[in-house]
Amino acid sequence: MKAAIVTQYGSPPVYGDYDEPLAGGGETVVRVHAAPLSPIVKALAAGTHYASSARAGFVPGVDGVGIDPEGQRVYFLFPKAPFGSMGELALVSKQMIVPIPDGISDVRAAAVATGGLASWVALTRRAPLQPGATALVNGATGAAGSMAVQIARHFGAKKIIAVGRNREKLNQLAADVQISLDDAGADSALRAEFDHGVDVVLDFLWGAPAIRVIAAATKNRGSRTGEPKVRYVQLGTSAGDEIPMRGDSFRSSGLELIGSGIGSVAISELLAGARELLSEAHKAGFDAPVTTLPLTAVSEAWAGPANIRYILSPADHTH
Repeated sequence: MKAAIVTQYGSPPVYGDYDEPLAGGGETVVRVHAAPLSPIVKALAAGTHYASSARAGFVPGVDGVGIDPEGQRVYFLFPKAPFGSMGELALVSKQMIVPIPDGISDVRAAAVATGGLASWVALTRRAPLQPGATALVNGATGAAGSMAVQIARHFGAKKIIAVGRNREKLNQLAADVQISLDDAGADSALRAEFDHGVDVVLDFLWGAPAIRVIAAATKNRGSRTGEPKVRYVQLGTSAGDEIPMRGDSFRSSGLELIGSGIGSVAISELLAGARELLSEAHKAGFDAPVTTLPLTAVSEAWAGPANIRYILSPADHTH
């Protein structure tokens, strides 16, 4: 079969021939129609993600959309190494597929699932969002961040604060408040929002942006009557893997720092979240902007701008 192949950690995959997978017990082979290129895919291919384990010589891709042997359209998670989703065929556990409802195209299903699963699981499992709550999304202009804004609204958030850098993209989001970290008054604006009350923070960036958000949430706190709880959910590290943190930031505030991802959430819960998300996607109007390219253009997509989410199609299934 044709596939994208990681021949060396840290180098873009190459398009070429790869052995076809054979299903064993409890496995199935999915013919892939749409394979998302997400930050985790790049990190795994570079060997820098905490879940990296496969040796070079594998097909990248952690999820995708395709057709199973029974002719059913499915979304699948975590194909079995070395067969990732960026090939014509992927080897998948039968327990790791969910059907795709009618009314949503292959590409849209892939875009919504890969962009929205993190925030869906975070807001249902790790920090359940109550109707009427206030949510802040750090990194709202990215593919996952923009989906988080939609999903927070779907769960009944009364107020959504979108934080990012690109003012033009921020203004396009259906958020109640947009804060560009490039604006001179950004830190004061962040502080004012935490003074008004924030229930949940979804952070897709970490690094320098997280330092500023956490400072706004915790600096000069310490009310004798107690500070309101703020659940800070760490979802990605595209702006940096590490940040310095003061111990008294936690003692003097209601900040609760938790993570949501592989390990902190059971795989079965990720799969259940994907099923829920896709079942709601059409009715809720969820959508995520993507650029679709044939798998032959994997090197072009790999080198593309970080703010563009690519969906690769091994065949002519770009609808």
